[in-house]
Amino acid sequence: MSEPLDNAAFDQLFRNARTYNEFQDRPLDDATLHQLYDLMKWGPTSANSSPARFVFVRSDEAKQKLKPALSEGNLDKTMKAPVTVIVAHDLAFYDELPRLFPHTDARSWFAGNETLIQTTAFRNGTLQGAYLILAARALGLDCGPMSGFDNAKVDEAFFAGTRIKSNFLINLGYGDPAKLYPRNERLSFEEACRIA
Repeated sequence: MSEPLDNAAFDQLFRNARTYNEFQDRPLDDATLHQLYDLMKWGPTSANSSPARFVFVRSDEAKQKLKPALSEGNLDKTMKAPVTVIVAHDLAFYDELPRLFPHTDARSWFAGNETLIQTTAFRNGTLQGAYLILAARALGLDCGPMSGFDNAKVDEAFFAGTRIKSNFLINLGYGDPAKLYPRNERLSFEEACRIA
């Protein structure tokens, strides 16, 4: 763990990685989706809370369930993507803490504290969504993360009767580089950071 990755890895994960709107007509099989989760699950979350829940929307039936929730600008690209991941978080995540964080009674920190539950689930579920993007890139996949959908409709279609809430979507597959937009600028260190 003490050696930095090489420049090729930095390029694949960050510098050359892009947000894709169009994907090649190449399917993603179950084994790849399992490999993706099995890699990303090792990313850290507070108290190992692991609140993220993922739905890999791949079948035509599942795509049709998702379709009414999509904004017009995201509709076509999402319907054409090989897989769309619903990144969500479970507000009942703390029920798993006796197993995931067994050395103390971490469940008691959350039980009955809705503000802490909401904050912890959203923050750590979002982190896990970012880990999923990096894991996908590490596996040679491309991503198109997005908002631009009706969370309530997604939650009703995919999570009715649960305490799971959607956060954002990621279109997933093998990107079509011919359809990329020019790369946008990023803030410099001086604009975004300070050393205190």
